[in-house]
Amino acid sequence: MRKGFKIAIIIVGVLFLAGACFAYYVYDSIRDTATAIHEPIGDRQMPGRDVNIEDSEPVSFLIAGIDARGDNLSGRSDTMILVTVNPAMKSVKMLSIPRDTRTEIVGKGTVEKINHAYAYGGPAMAMDSVENLFDVSIDHYVTINMEGFKELIDALGGVTVDNDFEFNLDGHTFSEGKQFLSGEEALAYTRMRKEDPRGDFGRAARQREIVEAVIREAAQFSSITKANEMLDVVGGSVKTDMSLDQMWTLQNNYRNALGTVDQIEFDYTTPTIDRVSYVVLSDETIAEISAELREHLELN
Repeated sequence: MRKGFKIAIIIVGVLFLAGACFAYYVYDSIRDTATAIHEPIGDRQMPGRDVNIEDSEPVSFLIAGIDARGDNLSGRSDTMILVTVNPAMKSVKMLSIPRDTRTEIVGKGTVEKINHAYAYGGPAMAMDSVENLFDVSIDHYVTINMEGFKELIDALGGVTVDNDFEFNLDGHTFSEGKQFLSGEEALAYTRMRKEDPRGDFGRAARQREIVEAVIREAAQFSSITKANEMLDVVGGSVKTDMSLDQMWTLQNNYRNALGTVDQIEFDYTTPTIDRVSYVVLSDETIAEISAELREHLELN
């Protein structure tokens, strides 16, 4: 009996040590990845604000998807999504900004397509230009290589979407209704627009749907079992101004905000100006979007 008890103690001790070693390994890997993806915003033209995430104040992010290969994160932003999070309301709002939106490029002094801002001045110019357009504060940024986005979805084990209508693209058939998508299928799903009567508007809605699905899946505890693969993908294809401590705090304090995710939709026109096709939002539409976002961020 005593010998068996000792053996049990040894086994428990070994398991505890193994668990502690694994926890340290995961933490060490996360720390290394956080260091690799951390990239300060740079000099901004628009005034910033101080957000106390320790007190769970509302916060905003600009997510920019760069359609590039490898770990290259330069060039024009193929996808721009403004996300606001309000833990007290337990809600998230997502605004897809059409890449052809005509606006002032802050810091460049020109009026052109908004996706040029990232190519000219990286996250700082992109954030300034979006902030100037909608009169709303943007606190952090995340850029991701879309090829890396595909690999991230595979690392998560895929995502589920609810498709509005059947279509085919790049050899994939997307039936109407709920679909379980791999990374390659999800990337194709977000790129289709020619068969969609809503054009860029429909494409933007699918992009938001995929981003929301990834956020929800990544927030699940089951995803921790895939930590190594996820960290490899993130380390090679993501950049953000957030530190590891900030990311931990956001994970702990803002998770409940995923209770409600609202996708902001709006009307626009597509005129041709100087032989260039643009997406143009009316002053009234911009004011309505601004008011909704400012209220969600509790901005005076």
